[in-house]
Amino acid sequence: MQTVEEKTIIEKIEKAIDQLRPFLEADGGDIKLLRVVDNIAQVKLLGACKDCNMSSMTLKAGVEEAVKKAVPEILGVEAVDE
Repeated sequence: MQTVEEKTIIEKIEKAIDQLRPFLEADGGDIKLLRVVDNIAQVKLLGACKDCNMSSMTLKAGVEEAVKKAVPEILGVEAVDE
């Protein structure tokens, strides 16, 4: 069971991702927050983002920066396969 603080962090991360989602969808991709482990947000890249050779740059320069700005407790964002 998640604590109130964990739920708040997840909600803030989701909100930051939601602001980026239209840009990802415009290129045929998407992103899903899977979990937060040791202050690292683990995400799954979907659609065109999954196989895009620019996805690592999008992840670090776009998603990670937006998430860290919205949720300073987050140390990074990493793409994982479920």
